[in-house]
Amino acid sequence: MRILDVNREAAERVTKKITAGGLDAKAYECDVTNHAAVAKVFEQLTSAGRIDILINNAGISQVASLEKTSEADFDRVFNVNVKGFYNCLHAVVPHMKAAGGGAIVNMASIAATSGLADRFAYSMSKGAVVAMTYSVAKDYIAHNIRCNCISPARVHTPFVDDFLHRAYPGKEKEMYDKLAASAPINRMARPQEVASLALFLCSDEASFITGVDYPIDGGYFNLRG
Repeated sequence: MRILDVNREAAERVTKKITAGGLDAKAYECDVTNHAAVAKVFEQLTSAGRIDILINNAGISQVASLEKTSEADFDRVFNVNVKGFYNCLHAVVPHMKAAGGGAIVNMASIAATSGLADRFAYSMSKGAVVAMTYSVAKDYIAHNIRCNCISPARVHTPFVDDFLHRAYPGKEKEMYDKLAASAPINRMARPQEVASLALFLCSDEASFITGVDYPIDGGYFNLRG
């Protein structure tokens, strides 16, 4: 397993957890918004062996309506959430074609296909992820490349805790409970639950699945009301 992150220390922490479980892992510092940097890292990876799986998981959030989203804010979200995915896809798909196939999972969000308040740029970016997923799945199905995406509702991660700390100082627990209650299941997802779905979609058990956007939403889409 190879972990790419703009924050090398964060990548190293993840790889240590993986290797502690007896698996092989290595960290690479990489800014996914930089096309040349991504290409260079993937060149190193492909020269060392075959890449069978790509998980596109880089992402940043932005809380604002259209009018409150500056051009700089829009560009920042687009560069990470859309261009970052494009850069990794652009680097890995030719390799997968030459190697005879592979599996790709892009991390989208329920924000891609539902109207969430004050998520203009973020929703735009995740909608683009879903569209890219369908396009790649269609164009490369004959090359044995499967491409799916996962659209989680809110997932309890350090990302969420940091957001609540910055946006609602002193009211973190109140806002956490409010956000968690937005799902009919009355809690946020656990990272392991999303990871389990990604693992399935990359496995041989999912060999007949491609071009699908999978919500993992605690009933958000179908059970509200």
